[in-house]
Amino acid sequence: MNKSIKFFIAIIGILTLFTIAACSGDTGENSKANNDEEVTEKSGELVVYSSRNEKFMEPLLEKFEKESGITVNLLSGKDEIINKVKEEGKNAHADILISNDVGALEHLRQNDFLQGYDAEGIESIDEKYRAEDNSWYGLSARTRILMYNKDLITEEEMPKTIAELADDKWKDEFAITRGGNGSMIAHVSALRNEWGDDKTLEWLKNVKDNAAVITDGHGDLRRAVGAGEVKMALVNNYYYHQQLDEPTDNNVGAIYPDQGEDDMGAFVNAAGVGFINNAPNEDNAKTFLDWLMKPENQREFSYASMEVPINPDIEPIEEAAKISDYKISDMPLRDLGNVWENTRELIEKSGLDLEIGS
Repeated sequence: MNKSIKFFIAIIGILTLFTIAACSGDTGENSKANNDEEVTEKSGELVVYSSRNEKFMEPLLEKFEKESGITVNLLSGKDEIINKVKEEGKNAHADILISNDVGALEHLRQNDFLQGYDAEGIESIDEKYRAEDNSWYGLSARTRILMYNKDLITEEEMPKTIAELADDKWKDEFAITRGGNGSMIAHVSALRNEWGDDKTLEWLKNVKDNAAVITDGHGDLRRAVGAGEVKMALVNNYYYHQQLDEPTDNNVGAIYPDQGEDDMGAFVNAAGVGFINNAPNEDNAKTFLDWLMKPENQREFSYASMEVPINPDIEPIEEAAKISDYKISDMPLRDLGNVWENTRELIEKSGLDLEIGS
């Protein structure tokens, strides 16, 4: 091989090495860029508004943060959280709304404050417990029951229907919450759907007059029943389980009302989650909704407050009845949204104060 050819081959080799090095350098930069993009996709924030007690939500949201890398900012409140979503409107500050009342969620959906999204695994929730466009769905059942003190009254002596609370027979024997309590509003909305406004108004007036105690929340009710201050109270079912877990004042029982053949069944509301329209962190919100549909996270959501999972494949806490074990009202929960807003007016008309001391 002559010297010219050898020199040419050497030059080609050197150029090839430079090319490979250059390409390797580009690949490294692109890889770094791609890695940065992946980190970005798994970071950012999620803003959650919640009307549930913080102690029920924080472990779940911390689990999501750890598994997703997304930072969660939680703002908790009570009924005012719904109004905050409405006030912000198209200038939404939050991505997700977690509520104890799907009637409120449906009300928001009907007024374009929520947006639809088919989360992975959404079919595990019966259509009865989610919006038509899946902009909200329930995760845990909140059944309205009569909780009673076994030292003061027997199961046989207890009223078996909600309507019976209006009878003079039960005057000063039971306790209820204020009219503006979210669960009370939802329950009265369901009664309006079942009975109509006239019968519901009459029932409210009589129940208000018959009640021995009217409290701000259900925690006060369960403690009053446990301590024997009243024989019974109208509460959500998980308060019964909370009282059973108390070291004292725990000799309590529960009646699931309206279980007769011709009865309407117990009213079941749900705690659930809604996807806020114009969410500032939309992709992270979808990630959260998909994550929340995993069975272990549905379980976490409901078990934290001793509620009953709506997903029938998830076993309830010990001593709790599965949602399929008792007769429930056949009204789709989305129908609550049609009457939710006006229910407050009917409650006020009855004389049952929305707030304590008002």
